[in-house]
Amino acid sequence: MSLYLDFHAIQTVPPANINRDEDGSPKTTMFGGRRRARVSSQAWKRAIRRDFANHLDESDLGVRSLRIVDQVAACIASLDESLSERAEELAVGAVTAAGIKVEKNKARRNDPAEDYQKTGALLFLSNPQIDALAELAIRSGGKPDRKDAKAVLSKGNSIDLALFGRMIADSPDLNVDAAAQVAHAIGVHSVVPEFDYFTAVDDKSPDDNAGAGMIGTVEFNASTLYRYATVNVSALRANLGDDEATARAVEAFTRSFITSMPTGKQNTFANRTVPEFVLTVVRDDQPINLAGAFENALDESGDRAKAAAERILAKAKVIHDAFAPPVSAQVITTTDVTVPEEMASSTTLPRLIASLGDVVLGRSGASA
Repeated sequence: MSLYLDFHAIQTVPPANINRDEDGSPKTTMFGGRRRARVSSQAWKRAIRRDFANHLDESDLGVRSLRIVDQVAACIASLDESLSERAEELAVGAVTAAGIKVEKNKARRNDPAEDYQKTGALLFLSNPQIDALAELAIRSGGKPDRKDAKAVLSKGNSIDLALFGRMIADSPDLNVDAAAQVAHAIGVHSVVPEFDYFTAVDDKSPDDNAGAGMIGTVEFNASTLYRYATVNVSALRANLGDDEATARAVEAFTRSFITSMPTGKQNTFANRTVPEFVLTVVRDDQPINLAGAFENALDESGDRAKAAAERILAKAKVIHDAFAPPVSAQVITTTDVTVPEEMASSTTLPRLIASLGDVVLGRSGASA
């Protein structure tokens, strides 16, 4: 039976520019006929992956890079110092044996750091897969059998790889379907772009010089965001092949989705916040995004976080009554919103993390 974990969060962000477009402006979208703040799913997924490093062992993590050959070569050299000079050659042989194209980077300037073998696109490998590929390269003298090389990359997925997936156009049989989906965060109210005109003073300028060392502008906005993500636990279990690892992945995703934040211009705005409201729903039918609760913008003044939380609860109740009730639901809130006991139980972040891990292990045990 399928099992999905839906995460709904309301998070107020003060003046900020955490996710920029090609012009350096905060990203926005039209929704319900109103311009809203937006933070792309890619930006928040990156923040989640970076936060994993604070809580997970390296064996549970992976590397996404054009420089995977360098990663494999470094592992080869660490395993056998006598192969240091041939490490890159052996690594190229192992990576290409898996059907992945590798080419010499065309450096734009005479910079040794730009002199490397790169893959045709960003390649996402788990650290265990990098280690196993290095060991295979050593055993085979850099000329492994294609079947063996592909076998190495077909198992040993890390938690971040299992959650966010991998696409390899050169070798599609090595693709990993993502078990997690993250929506673009959108503002629950209309937003108007604002501009900060700033100056920087030259510390060594003459005392009688009233001018600035530089001037500039930066665009920003402030918004209360609706954030949504879902995890297909059954797909996650298939990607990881282990019940305990699946529970650990769910716990890591729960923590990092709720507490992480993209770092764009964070030094300029110090905009780090945590959600005022989180609704986590365990479902066995399908994931459900509740963005429709905010098609009518919350543009009236007042406590928007509380009003948004009330909208979420009302929308969830209507959907649950009309279609199918969830398996369970839990709420974390710092607002004084009233949560009906029959709809969701109140909890804290540590308790939520532990309980969702237990849900995964309990469902695995029931299906064993």
